[in-house]
Amino acid sequence: MKPIRLPEPPGGNPMGVPDIFEGGVYGVVRRAVVLGNGFPAAENQSIGLVRALGLEQKQTIYRVTRPRGGVNNWLLWLPVSLHKKLDYIIRQIYGYSRILLAGRGNKIDSLPSENGGSMGLSSVLEADVKKIVAMAHETFEKDGPLLVVASGRDTISVASAIKKLASENVFVVQIQHPRTQLHRFDMVITPHHDYYPLTPRAQEQVPRFLRSWITPREPPDRNVVLTVGALHQVDSAALRTAASAWHDEFAPLPKPLLVVNIGGPTSHCRYGVDLAKQLTSSLHSVLVSCGSVRISFSRRTPEKISNIILKELGDHPKIYIWDGEEPNPHMGHLAWADAFVITPDSVSMVSEACSTGKPVYVIGAERCKWKFVEFHKSLRERGLVRPFTGLEDMSESWSYPPLNDTAEVANRVREALAHRGWRLKL
Repeated sequence: MKPIRLPEPPGGNPMGVPDIFEGGVYGVVRRAVVLGNGFPAAENQSIGLVRALGLEQKQTIYRVTRPRGGVNNWLLWLPVSLHKKLDYIIRQIYGYSRILLAGRGNKIDSLPSENGGSMGLSSVLEADVKKIVAMAHETFEKDGPLLVVASGRDTISVASAIKKLASENVFVVQIQHPRTQLHRFDMVITPHHDYYPLTPRAQEQVPRFLRSWITPREPPDRNVVLTVGALHQVDSAALRTAASAWHDEFAPLPKPLLVVNIGGPTSHCRYGVDLAKQLTSSLHSVLVSCGSVRISFSRRTPEKISNIILKELGDHPKIYIWDGEEPNPHMGHLAWADAFVITPDSVSMVSEACSTGKPVYVIGAERCKWKFVEFHKSLRERGLVRPFTGLEDMSESWSYPPLNDTAEVANRVREALAHRGWRLKL
């Protein structure tokens, strides 16, 4: 009689170990739910983390969407649920008024449809707590635990509700400080400058009624992971893929290639045409040491700023300004650039550039306030960025260990899952 060969116990070849030796099928995380708010900067962080965990092929993206158009644009400060109820009431009143006015022969413009309507948002899968919780419960025995990754203010209530109603079946990660009790999530990922946005002395000067919005000075709990910058999808594999995809366009360009990314002013980084003029003047000064320059605007760039850049630099033979038409060369820029010049308003934009290990120059950081001051200060102290003055020699390169927040956070998620007796599908 042939001897029966039993499976190898844990500690042998991990690729040949059945799930029953690793906490069973119930302990293997195979899929992820991404909760977004419709803003690329926020959703990119969640998708980047899911990608770093190897679950990008098994992710489902839901969005917490708000009513848009008309008076709704003035109600974005309300909680999403209350905003939707108020929008419903307004529509009922509007519909009744429409009937009355139509009877008097008055022409009425259409009220914009909820969630964007004609803008294509009506087809987006809406985040429904009950449905996601039901899925987590009903598929747990077959598919194991559900990883939920959320980012953005509007996703906070949804993510915390899923955690509360399905705590034994989900692992909930909230990216960006939720400004609420952190124990409502399995893990909170937030930049250091967001957890400690102000120095102790500055916090004492904040009015008492606002102090609940200012994060504590105490060290974070075990479920809080502090990062330097924002999470994103840029890693060595993504850069290699982009380098190959954009080879024909960027490889022939004269070196060094300087990439300039221009965002737009925010409430915490205010600037205008004065910074645009400073940027064009400084770029003119460094052109002699550049082989070529590529300039990109974001969707937030005011027209008055882009017009100055186009007028002053658009005709220079070394400079190409992207016209905004697809395909977007952003990943190609990250892969092929020899150096970057970036405006200070976007943590994500600066973080992505710093993940390359290449020289990053920031222009206008002195115009920022609050937590952005701490963010830029931290990058300078780590040697990741330098101020752009126009006196630089772009042929002289410098480097640093690439900023690798996403990979480090992914490792912390794996550790937290293991502590719970779960693991990711290999």
